[in-house]
Amino acid sequence: MKPATRHLGRLGALLLVSALSLQAYFLARVALMRWIDPQSTSFQRSELWRLLRAEGRFGWRQQWVDYPAISAHLKRAVIASEDAGFSEHSGVEWDALERAWERNQRAQARAERLNERAAATKTATKARAPVAARLVGGSTITQQLAKNLFLAGERNFVRKGQEMVITFMLEATLPKQRILEIYLNNVEWGDGLFGAEAAARRYHHTSAARLGPNAAARLAVMLPAPKRFEKRPNSAYVSGRAATVQARMAAVDVP
Repeated sequence: MKPATRHLGRLGALLLVSALSLQAYFLARVALMRWIDPQSTSFQRSELWRLLRAEGRFGWRQQWVDYPAISAHLKRAVIASEDAGFSEHSGVEWDALERAWERNQRAQARAERLNERAAATKTATKARAPVAARLVGGSTITQQLAKNLFLAGERNFVRKGQEMVITFMLEATLPKQRILEIYLNNVEWGDGLFGAEAAARRYHHTSAARLGPNAAARLAVMLPAPKRFEKRPNSAYVSGRAATVQARMAAVDVP
């Protein structure tokens, strides 16, 4: 065997061992979550660091509460709004991912056309900022949890592949109830605001256990863009969308 080929083989073996070791690490962390509540997530730590750098403040508000201490209305609302098939799927909704991919492709193409048109017609005295495509996600609650627990925020195929692997680890290792419990205690509900208890007290001045159907639906509506909706939690959009979510809640199966 030539030295170059031998070196390539060793490098390949090293990369394989490293990749398998990383997956074993993730699996061990996930398995421990069956009994141990995660103290923080990768996303929370990155947000804390952002707040410290940008504003010089420690802005993390969160209080863990056990599954029975979270209103069933909030559980139904979040499932109805974020992942209607949560109780049945194995972690990934392939049809939803395909629809999101197609919508994002159309949005990207539309943004490129608008930018090309603007570039062709702009004058030396007035330059327009490029139009950014508004992308949508097709992630399930389990996928969102996998990403928030362990991964960085950038979007690429490697990160998405790792998200899928961790998603299947979560589904294979933890019951649905535990997945939902960890998600509701760690999901972002505003700038430096995490978890159902902190969100219930911030927006509705009550505990997560005492949230009613409408308040729960309003919190669920905020999840796709909490930093934007926290500025106007009682806007017409939030109210209208909350009414739609509330109408769907009766049909939701809660694990």
